[in-house]
Amino acid sequence: MTEQATHDRSFEVLHAVRVKGLTTDAVLADFLGVAEDGLAPHTGPLLEAGLLLRREGRFAGHTLTPAGKEAAAEQLATDAETSAAAPALTALYDAFLPVNGDFKRLCERWQVRDGQPNDHTDAAHDQAVFADLHTLHDGFAPVLRGEDLPARIRRYADRLDGALARIDSGETGAFARPMNNSYHDIWMELHEDLIVSGGRVRDAHDEG
Repeated sequence: MTEQATHDRSFEVLHAVRVKGLTTDAVLADFLGVAEDGLAPHTGPLLEAGLLLRREGRFAGHTLTPAGKEAAAEQLATDAETSAAAPALTALYDAFLPVNGDFKRLCERWQVRDGQPNDHTDAAHDQAVFADLHTLHDGFAPVLRGEDLPARIRRYADRLDGALARIDSGETGAFARPMNNSYHDIWMELHEDLIVSGGRVRDAHDEG
């Protein structure tokens, strides 16, 4: 692996943890597009450098140290791929906001039915929500595959594909269960990535 490739992977690791916060091995591997058992070469040097902190226990994963937060911000500011994609990232952000509003309403329909918490006993209701999620996904996922976008942004399309496939296989928690690499988890990461990559500060306008 070349020095430049090593730097690029270091940036991607730090950026992923910056976007996600506490990042499990499964999520970090998914973000990077590598096998979970292949993470060590990418995380080890950053742990040794004091940029990452490893947490164990029920919610095991990696977080950024204060030095890691500084490094992640500095590397994003100087990342050539992100800089070159600035116009495409702005266009994607503008396209994302109205769809984000639609997605939030879908999540509300999944979680609440007739003003009460959805107990998921109405299969027709849940299937209608899933059908609308497919429609939203089919319309927006291709936008994430734009060739002028950074590779890390394009990977969100594959990750959302994977979450949708899990839903279709019967894993309903893959829709909106927190800390489950669910569709909702990945969508939130995408939203944060677009805000951070565009140098924005989250406000009411960002909610779509």
